[in-house]
Amino acid sequence: MAPLYGTAARLSMARRNLEVKRHLSRLNKPSLKSIKMRPSYHPEGLISQSKKMTKNEIGPKPITQLWHMNGRCPEGTIPVRRTRKQDLFRASSIKKYGRKNQKSIARPTSAAPEPDLISQNGHQHAIAYVEGDEYYGAKATINVWDPKIQQPNEFSLSQLWILGGSFASDLNSIEAGWQVSPDLYGDNNTRLFTYWTSDAYQATGCYNLLCSGFIQINNDIAMGASIFPISGYSSSQYDISILVWKDPKEGNWWMQFGNDNVLGYWPGFLFSYLSDTASMVQWGGEVVNSESDGEHTTTQMGSGHFPEEGFGKASYVRNIQVVDDSNNLRAPKDIGIFTEQSSCYDVQLGKNGEWGNYFYYGGPGRNPNCP
Repeated sequence: MAPLYGTAARLSMARRNLEVKRHLSRLNKPSLKSIKMRPSYHPEGLISQSKKMTKNEIGPKPITQLWHMNGRCPEGTIPVRRTRKQDLFRASSIKKYGRKNQKSIARPTSAAPEPDLISQNGHQHAIAYVEGDEYYGAKATINVWDPKIQQPNEFSLSQLWILGGSFASDLNSIEAGWQVSPDLYGDNNTRLFTYWTSDAYQATGCYNLLCSGFIQINNDIAMGASIFPISGYSSSQYDISILVWKDPKEGNWWMQFGNDNVLGYWPGFLFSYLSDTASMVQWGGEVVNSESDGEHTTTQMGSGHFPEEGFGKASYVRNIQVVDDSNNLRAPKDIGIFTEQSSCYDVQLGKNGEWGNYFYYGGPGRNPNCP
């Protein structure tokens, strides 16, 4: 006779398999009857993506996605990354698959709790931010790397955040950038991603197309797909350009990748505060520090090197802009910076004629100064 715990385990796996099948059947089914195929307005004042290099620099190169090597999607379709059973089994629960931790947002203002943020949420950041105005979008060109991840349940990302509301349960957030997340994707590839929430990551929102929300219209760029190629230390540098803005006529939040690819939109009705305007914009990096061995994680942010190493070694975010109430892209005012522990991950601002407002950020995590 088989031991009871074996029977219970089989029953538990059977239930989980049933949950997985039900979850898979719900993914990527459009819930809207009317889909917008283009924004009514596009922001004015785009900064050129080129940067003049000095003779000792290796400039940013063109970038693509790995799946393009196997072909493209026909007109009238969109690329969707396949969700497999093993993807769901890696999650702590089916309900949490494709969702961020509720405490993953950086709080660089007086809203930040005391004492130490690190011990409270396990997420660390190195960001630039603006607040105190009305923001109708943001743009940035983000250097792409493949940071090393210590534990599968940790991640490293670089993104922009469009935020509305307080840092309590009513937080609205639209996010886009690149990430390395073994738990979510099952590998250590650098991938394009989006995220949204209207209740501080509690019950709404998800990554990419893993729930209803973001409406994709582009057939050339896949959410969650690997980015190629990747920047190398003292070698070629690659970056991606992301623009998110609110359509002043329809009220939807649109996303553009590069100079030409309008990917889709988040309908305005998904949000409370962002149905009107954003109150803060953030750009930069985030990692999970699980302290699995009782010490700070060695998960890298950005290139894994500190900002002072500069171009080709440290990761950068350049040409950061915001969209104002006249639908114009402009340089942000009064940029602040924030990091919970600068000896682990740091950020340094700069400004010049070619890159506009920019910053270098990142770090190695655990090191002699970051125990």
